Amino acid sequence: MKKITIEYRVPYADTDMMGVVYYGNYLTMFERARNELMRACGYTYKECEAEGWGLPVTHAECNYRASAKYDDLLEISAWVQAQKGVRLEIACEIRRKGEEGVLVNGFTRHAFIDLKTFRPCPPPERFVAIMTEGK
Repeated sequence: MKKITIEYRVPYADTDMMGVVYYGNYLTMFERARNELMRACGYTYKECEAEGWGLPVTHAECNYRASAKYDDLLEISAWVQAQKGVRLEIACEIRRKGEEGVLVNGFTRHAFIDLKTFRPCPPPERFVAIMTEGK
C-alpha cells in the first residue's frame, strides 16, 4: 500500500489563544493528506466526482498525544488502513518534522456513494486497485 507524507507549516490562523493548534484543525490536516494520497495514487477527488461518486466521511477518530504550535513544520502521513465493501479507512499520523514522536494519529472512515442518489455503491474497481494495491 502506498503511504505519502506531506509537509505543512502551522499558520497563526490554525492556533487558539494558547498558541497551539486548535483540536478540530487536525481533521483538516487529515483531509490535506488524504487528498495528496489520492493524487499520488493517480485518482483525484475531482475525478471521483466527475465519474459520479463521492467519499463522504462517516467516522473520524483523532488521538491527541502532544500539541503542535504556531510555525511548527509538520509531517502528515496518510495511507489506506482498510477497504471492505463500500467502506474505506485512511489512517493519518502527524509529527513535528525532525522529531520521532507522534503528535496526533487517527483515521477517517468513508463510504462510497453514488452522487445522484446519495446511496452507498460499490467502489470502482480502478479505485480499489490503485488505493489498496498501489497499481
